[in-house]
Amino acid sequence: MLMDAVAALLPDGGLMGAACEALGLSRASFHRRRTAGRRPPRACRPRRKPARALAANERQGVLDLLREPRFLDQAPAEVYAELLDQGLYHCSIRTMYRILHENGEVKERRRQLRHPTYTKPELIAEGPNKVWSWDITKLMGPAKWTYFYLYVIIDIFSRRVVAWHVADAETAALFKPLFEDAAAKHGVLPGQLTLHADRGASMKAKATALLLADLGVTKSHSRPHTSNDNPFSESLFKTCKYQPQFPQRFGSIQGMII
Repeated sequence: MLMDAVAALLPDGGLMGAACEALGLSRASFHRRRTAGRRPPRACRPRRKPARALAANERQGVLDLLREPRFLDQAPAEVYAELLDQGLYHCSIRTMYRILHENGEVKERRRQLRHPTYTKPELIAEGPNKVWSWDITKLMGPAKWTYFYLYVIIDIFSRRVVAWHVADAETAALFKPLFEDAAAKHGVLPGQLTLHADRGASMKAKATALLLADLGVTKSHSRPHTSNDNPFSESLFKTCKYQPQFPQRFGSIQGMII
């Protein structure tokens, strides 16, 4: 519409420069767009095949060469240089890339390890001693870089702490007697309980898995790096640590137990 307004105002083109400048329009753009509709569309000619283009069998030979085990983890530039050192020339580096792109191999051509798809855990506690959650948190010790480790097992139905323990190390061996005592104290039967935890080293340890299998306890784990999958233990630790009476550092394990 802007072109039509300029053409209607200046049919003779005498003041075209001033009009285009007032409207913020380039005179070259005005002439190009005005004459574009008058020119016939340009026919698209097919591109000629280069005289030195590789034949189909030659392209397949280059692809097979790039798929060889010795070149499987190398870039085309490295393959090109190594072949030149051997006195061989098949094609340019860019042609190697074109051939790989046509076959969808411009990427890591080896088989990659894929992480499994973890489903979101959905646990419903319909009564006490049906679903327990446990976790370990650090507590700062009397000196810098010293820590104590608080083991806590809670029942997510009542939020009751069914067992806890403070130690100076984080191992699955310390969790075994703690859980065995809690299961015996609350009369947990095989197939009755589900124990949920995150994916810490102690939670995924073989000793922990064997213990739960012997007691007939179903194990459940959070998804990797997803703290929301274990909100009960996480919220308990946050509630404790945000209390005004919670100390900055603990002097000893004995003082914490007392």
